[in-house]
Amino acid sequence: MDKLVIDGGVQLNGTVSISGAKNAALPILVATLLAPGEHELHNVPELVDVSFMLSLLGRVGCPSLVGIGGRPDRVRLDTTRLAFCEAPYDVVRKMRASVLVLGPLLARCGEAHVSLPGGCAIGVRPIDQHLKGLEALGCTFRLEGGYVHGSVERLVGADITLDVPTVTGTENIMMAAVLAEGITTIRNAAAEPEIVDLARFLRSMGARIKGDGTDTLEIDGVPALRPARKPYAIMGDRIEAGTYLLAGAITGGDVTAKGAPVEDMTAVIEALNESGCSVECTVDSIRVSRSGPLSSVAISTQPHPGFPTDMQAQWVALMTQAGGSSVVQENIFENRFMHVAELHRMGANIELAGNTATIHGGAKLTGATVMATDLRASASLILAGLAAEGTTEMLRIYHLDRGYERLVGKLEQLGASVRRVSEETAVAVGVSVATSAVV
Repeated sequence: MDKLVIDGGVQLNGTVSISGAKNAALPILVATLLAPGEHELHNVPELVDVSFMLSLLGRVGCPSLVGIGGRPDRVRLDTTRLAFCEAPYDVVRKMRASVLVLGPLLARCGEAHVSLPGGCAIGVRPIDQHLKGLEALGCTFRLEGGYVHGSVERLVGADITLDVPTVTGTENIMMAAVLAEGITTIRNAAAEPEIVDLARFLRSMGARIKGDGTDTLEIDGVPALRPARKPYAIMGDRIEAGTYLLAGAITGGDVTAKGAPVEDMTAVIEALNESGCSVECTVDSIRVSRSGPLSSVAISTQPHPGFPTDMQAQWVALMTQAGGSSVVQENIFENRFMHVAELHRMGANIELAGNTATIHGGAKLTGATVMATDLRASASLILAGLAAEGTTEMLRIYHLDRGYERLVGKLEQLGASVRRVSEETAVAVGVSVATSAVV
């Protein structure tokens, strides 16, 4: 198993190219099931989660080709024939987003057998809202042996009000509704940019969708969809962009995120401005620099356009180096402060009470051995390691491979001293030797 070794105290400077958004790529890959034929997608990130999803699509009979024209971010899928309507446990347990096949399989096949999902351990995250919406469209379900077994004779449009604005729930219902008879209205829908990207892709295949980006979606069902006439490019990853910009801010550097979805990052940009950073934006890039001290800024995670929960852990790390105290409220997931215990090991002064963290800034961080608990917690510990005095070793870094493409290379490009090493090698010959082997 690999670990990450970070030598702190190095200022990050330069430009980093932002990859396609994982949270947009996964539902768009699944949406290809709705239109039989060949699909070509561009700006698809090279991530473990994407590989899992392609594997799942292959299991139901849809092969893929990665690296079209020598470009690893270009993928072609053939969804002409579906051989199976099952998403088995051995694939779904590795990634919660696998549940997104439920709506498309029901719409395409009239049945679906999907294992209950896994993924990051950041809360219960049930799929009751998915089932509620799909049942309103005419589907019936039974839960048996850890699987959701669904069937439908005819999808019919409905007026659906979600209890909470769930992102994957909105996506699942939307993908089924595009092939339902009549009009479907989804109220209290999630409005995240990745849902807007999915809606754009569905429209490129002939779907009729209005209201994406708001809390009310209106979908006029069509009899059939066909593959988009030209390759579809996935939007840039706003969370990856935000993570690198905060890395520049925490080290007092100057970092530009090229290919960032600027219009979708208003909450993070405003918080960085308030913290004392200089922020400059163009149409597709954001530059963050800092020469003075950081100011404490309170944030409260909210559905888009609020401060994203996927940036909360990184913001906590940044605030450990700010003057004064700041309060961070987590309102989306009930178990998303697991990074705090590891930040304590590095010298951070943070108090937890329910869904609120109070960060007493200005604490001197020192390198330590820490353990990643989920994807965004991993990013938080990297930021802390970059700002710390000495060397930080981070274990269980497989989480990072799920959401950050070529992380080590991009950090090195900005000047960071970071390397990925095998734990076994480090034990055998000592870290000072093993860390020279970058993978």
